[in-house]
Amino acid sequence: MNRLWAPWRMQYIQTCDNTNNGCFLCEAAAAGVGIEKLTLYCDNLTVVVMNLFPYNNGHLLVAPRRHIGGLNDLTADELLAMGEVTRQAVGWLDYVYHPHGYNIGLNLGRVAGAGLPGHLHTHIVPRWNGDSNFMPILGETKVVSESLQEGWRRLREAI
Repeated sequence: MNRLWAPWRMQYIQTCDNTNNGCFLCEAAAAGVGIEKLTLYCDNLTVVVMNLFPYNNGHLLVAPRRHIGGLNDLTADELLAMGEVTRQAVGWLDYVYHPHGYNIGLNLGRVAGAGLPGHLHTHIVPRWNGDSNFMPILGETKVVSESLQEGWRRLREAI
């Protein structure tokens, strides 16, 4: 049996079902823009955070500041703000990373893949032609080639 060690995943696994932990999106919004919480942007209605466990370089989360779990809980202003900030974030990613495409979407509920079902958030995942290498094909593992701190710095410069 082949083994691929990814000890950094344990932090995610241990906190995934722990309801005693605070909400990282609320904590990021409260802290404001800064590398400590990987918060790239905040306004009165939204917050943009880099994903601590990214699918790809530049994987961002756009969330309402208010701790709500469903689309129907959003006000019209929050929904509009999330759409506008998502559009802006794609522009930041275009400028910094020049991806060839994006996956943008919501995971609503734990069964749908939401790691934080209590706080609605949109994923923005940049994609590139040819970004697959042997790791996802043979090892079912994704290689992320830039540190979160370096990505945060580059995106903040773009903002």
